[in-house]
Amino acid sequence: MTTSRRQFLQIATAGTAGAALGASAEPTLGMIFPPLNYPVPPEAKLLYPSGVRFLAIGVGLPSMTPEGYDSVIDKIVPSAEKLARDGANAISIMGTSLTFYKGVAFHQKLVDDVRRATGLPTTTMSNGIREGLHAAGARRIAVATAYNVEVTERLKVFLEESGYEVLAAKGLGIERGGIPASAQEHLADFSAEVFHSAPKADCLVISCGALKTLDLLVPLEQRCKVPVVSSTPHALWAAVRLLGLSGNVEGYGSVLAKS
Repeated sequence: MTTSRRQFLQIATAGTAGAALGASAEPTLGMIFPPLNYPVPPEAKLLYPSGVRFLAIGVGLPSMTPEGYDSVIDKIVPSAEKLARDGANAISIMGTSLTFYKGVAFHQKLVDDVRRATGLPTTTMSNGIREGLHAAGARRIAVATAYNVEVTERLKVFLEESGYEVLAAKGLGIERGGIPASAQEHLADFSAEVFHSAPKADCLVISCGALKTLDLLVPLEQRCKVPVVSSTPHALWAAVRLLGLSGNVEGYGSVLAKS
């Protein structure tokens, strides 16, 4: 992972709290998660075991439904401001559905509001998916989600507004209570089935930060013969790039390995 001189200068001057850390401190990524008291996900340290400090805060999302998102959306900017005070040099809103559920324009406003309130570079988990798709050169995609029909349809709209053709989209129907062990156990088969229902798709997307996908990326790419982009790994990849790092990691699929 490398840092250009311009990127380093941006980091060093990004916000009063970030500057206070001093030049010798590790760059710090502040992450906003939907659940309350959410820890830094293990994927963060598996992908980036050194060179980055991670901070996490949760907003207490009650359910993965539009009503649930509406109930916590006003907590995002104050949470970002707290992360900035705690020393974050960049912010990522780490809830895919929390950021795509009202479409591209709303997503951009949310990013702009956080950036304006904190003075820090800002991204989202939904942006991680879009940047992953761009890096993969994808145009026509199949999408497997954890969500119910309505939220899955809203993701389809968001991706189509972003310029992608969604050939298939199907969810596991989960709204609250975390990801059942049975759903996680069969996630690879479910995702592959969604992909194979759209034989012309050139990429598979798996959406929901609560799904554990890091160890599925390589097996699914081998199985489907196309790049795979998923919420948490590619959100982390996109976010650490705001800190001036390349984000590239070998062993976790074709997109994360790109130089």
